[in-house]
Amino acid sequence: MYHDDALLVLNKPAGLLCVPGRGPDKQDCLSTRVVAQFADALVVHRLDMATSGLVLLARGKANQRLLSQAFESRRVKKRYIALVDGSMTSPPEEWQTIELPLLADWPNRPLQKVDHAKGKPSSTRWRVADSAVLQSAAKAWGPINLTTPHTCLEVEPVTGRTHQIRLHMASLGHPILGDALYASNSVSTATPRLMLHAQSLEFTHPINGNTLFVNC
Repeated sequence: MYHDDALLVLNKPAGLLCVPGRGPDKQDCLSTRVVAQFADALVVHRLDMATSGLVLLARGKANQRLLSQAFESRRVKKRYIALVDGSMTSPPEEWQTIELPLLADWPNRPLQKVDHAKGKPSSTRWRVADSAVLQSAAKAWGPINLTTPHTCLEVEPVTGRTHQIRLHMASLGHPILGDALYASNSVSTATPRLMLHAQSLEFTHPINGNTLFVNC
């Protein structure tokens, strides 16, 4: 998608790991493929294997440190598109916010759970997508034939907890279609993949200080 002397922004396909997993069958991943061409590429953040879309990598440890700090201090704006089960409504320009504390469900890893006593604060903004976003989503996902009610959303995670968007949507009663972890069998099998795509990233370039916006 984009690269310069400081960083790369790549469009990860659904089904590909960001970093190597455990076992010989999980060594093929985005970072391994990128290092074959850019030897100094280092991962800054990750997407779930099932999620497609934009991933930011740094070139060299100094740039990795600066970009990682930007993520940690919430100076990177991330926007996703998601196709969820059921009908959701909101004024076109009005964002809604979900705030539910999340915690790892250790006996059932990699699942996360809502835990009001011990969970870490987690915040997600969402709104119903307009027609332009819906057309963009169709390009990202390809043709999908659905006979049950569904809604296309724009989603912005304010915090960055594991599975945050997936669990927050499921907690609202509108799990993401194709979600094998947090949806019922009928919803998880309604589409051939998880219908979640990291559409855009906006952040300050670590070298020149310019605002960089990448959309996919």
